[in-house]
Amino acid sequence: MRRTVVIVGVVMAVGLVQGCGDGAGGSSAPSPAAGRRLTVSSPAFAEGGTIPRRHTCDGEDVSPPLAFSGLPPATVTLALLVQDPDAPHGTFTHWLLWNAPPDRTGWPAGQVPRGTVQGRNGFKRTGYGGPCPPRGDQPHHYVFTVYAADRTLQLPSDASPDDLGRALAGHTLASGTLTGRYGR
Repeated sequence: MRRTVVIVGVVMAVGLVQGCGDGAGGSSAPSPAAGRRLTVSSPAFAEGGTIPRRHTCDGEDVSPPLAFSGLPPATVTLALLVQDPDAPHGTFTHWLLWNAPPDRTGWPAGQVPRGTVQGRNGFKRTGYGGPCPPRGDQPHHYVFTVYAADRTLQLPSDASPDDLGRALAGHTLASGTLTGRYGR
């Protein structure tokens, strides 16, 4: 009996500690409202699948088409962050954008909705920069995270992922991810 109580106590303590983090493995990405998950997908690749060459630095380097569902009714705007957590010098940002209108269920390849603001990626360019891992590395993972926000985000055009995270903090209604892989 005493052993069961100790185990239950440890499980409860671990749950409390995990609940205190930002939910993003130490990154500045905001955590979504409890239980609200968006579904993010792409007709170009499946969850965990290989991102087609067209959407990488070895191809046309155009953003893949994205689709999403499950937006809360109070969604005012969408934000997107694409990052490679496997990059040799730490997480690398391939794309960040915000203030995308929530009235569409997706975006075609190489396009973003009118009125959307795109920030600077890790390549020091505005817009999308496709997967481009070092040759010979194991395939890297590219995490596409879509956030539904309850307000328009006021950010400078050169905003960083940390800036985006701060703007979304307390205003994220839901989020969802799609992860693709690419190696060279």
